[in-house]
Amino acid sequence: MNLSDLSLADLSLADLRADTPGCAHRVHFNNAGAALMPKPVVDAVHAHIDLEAEIGGYEADAQVRDSLAGAHAAVAELVGAAPDRVAFVEHATAAVSAALSAVPFAPGDVIATTQNDYASSQIQYLSLARRFGVEIVRAPDAPEGGVDLVAMEEIIHRRRPKLVTVTHVPTNSGLIQDVVSIGTMCRARDVLYLVDACQSVGQMPIDVEAIGCDFLAATARKYLRGPRGVGFLYVSDRVLDAGLEPLFIDMWGADWIDADLYQPAPDARRFEWWERSVALALGMGAAARYAGDIGLGPIRDRVRALASTLRERLPALPGLRVLDRGRELGATVSVTIDGHDAKDLVEELRLRGINTSAQERVYAVLDFDAKGVETALRISPHYYNLESEIDTLLDALADVLAD
Repeated sequence: MNLSDLSLADLSLADLRADTPGCAHRVHFNNAGAALMPKPVVDAVHAHIDLEAEIGGYEADAQVRDSLAGAHAAVAELVGAAPDRVAFVEHATAAVSAALSAVPFAPGDVIATTQNDYASSQIQYLSLARRFGVEIVRAPDAPEGGVDLVAMEEIIHRRRPKLVTVTHVPTNSGLIQDVVSIGTMCRARDVLYLVDACQSVGQMPIDVEAIGCDFLAATARKYLRGPRGVGFLYVSDRVLDAGLEPLFIDMWGADWIDADLYQPAPDARRFEWWERSVALALGMGAAARYAGDIGLGPIRDRVRALASTLRERLPALPGLRVLDRGRELGATVSVTIDGHDAKDLVEELRLRGINTSAQERVYAVLDFDAKGVETALRISPHYYNLESEIDTLLDALADVLAD
């Protein structure tokens, strides 16, 4: 099948690109960083900013309460959750932080994780270890890449962690971790389970019930194609039934009912803040509806096909090595090129109208040390990219390397 002729949910690729203004003047292969927003998302954000300017921020908030409820419903549907089990937050790291703060860690408790968790999450685990005396146990990778499931199950069985936490798709590679199998392990032993789906929401179907997670964190700006500055956190019934709540909670997430007593909200709202961007929340809702209308299955198939084409063709360039490893690979393609710093390559490509991004060792210490690299060029296509844009990228890289 020619990818250029592929239709997604009866929409032609030309229609989708026309709905994406940025496609007219950029080759955008930085969707793992921040994707190009489609017009309905931009319109939703602009419309609310205009409304705030016309009638005031509080008044605009009150006027769009039904629309905000619709945004919650759209995001919840995207991950197979009930709307009152999804909290809107500033970004995925804020969601992870809120989830971690809700777990009552004590000295000696174990956090079980992987070699490929996001750098900000790894730093937060280390902070918990320093402040509360928890122990971080990282399951090793399997020979083919990705977490060794047998080793992870052994850790869960023998160490009985207070929390298992896994990044579904790392920021620094195309690896897709088997979060469903790990969820089965956690449910079998009644262990809390946190999944960072920052890079996977919007590029593939997500079902929190199938995953079996207690928390799932994500952002709007990546493959979901929403605006920057907003994300969400799914919380399970088990979390709420256990009375877990974030360490820091405000008057939106709880009611102050007596001098020395407060009552947290009965649902995921306890993880939200009173002060929030309504415009960005509406934009995220529009992005969720847009992705749902296209279909996450077709989106997954197309982005993986584009990424596969990149992985097949990129090694023809001199000194280039594809770094992605794992049984299942997604839309992010990471490469290293002998003698070239990825940050310099990003700048050279940007001058040619091509967007990519650079990953440094500090973003993925364990993975980069294992692969023996200091930087990597990250190329992340989305469904609106063309095969001809892959040609443009390869020609530009060949030109840069020839200089």
